[in-house]
Amino acid sequence: RGELPAVRDIVPAARTVLLDGIAERVPGARDRLARELGSWRVEPLRREGREAVEVPVVYDGPDLGEVAALWGVGADEVAALHSRTAFRVAFCGFAPGFGYLTGLPERLHVPRRTTPRTRVPAGAVALAGPYTGVYPRPSPGGWQIVGRMPDPGALWDPGREPAALLVPGTPVRFVPVDAGKAAALPAPRAGDCQADSRADT
Repeated sequence: RGELPAVRDIVPAARTVLLDGIAERVPGARDRLARELGSWRVEPLRREGREAVEVPVVYDGPDLGEVAALWGVGADEVAALHSRTAFRVAFCGFAPGFGYLTGLPERLHVPRRTTPRTRVPAGAVALAGPYTGVYPRPSPGGWQIVGRMPDPGALWDPGREPAALLVPGTPVRFVPVDAGKAAALPAPRAGDCQADSRADT
């Protein structure tokens, strides 16, 4: 941010980057910003040195049957296919701590629900299009819920650096757990993951 005149925040998304700032109020800032951005060369996202975050999931979501039907498999196979997928956080958004995870093959992409829910519980593990996400707090939502994370409080901790458990570039593995054992599991940790502002897709 220090290299970009009048830019206060940089927000990456799947295929775009939002620059938030006050360029219109600073004389010459727009032209300087355009020159600076024009000179940038964007390198591929560095993948080395990132420890995978393991997220425990109880695969008992209300949309598990619907997703199984869309995939043409049984409910148990949804858990197996989803948990065998190597995910990576492409970008963050929607709510603090919500990461958009990519990695599902195209044949496993599912549409959003035709009728969104007015309240999705914290920890819901859900799918929409090419993405998987874990809701860090209760909110409305239209994604297909296939399971739940026992300790969603680990997704966002303002006292931690970085505050988000799932930052762009982080590899993620979902680990199936039995409902009866879920409460005794330790919270996931970020390991040595470092925040990276560049999206993976």
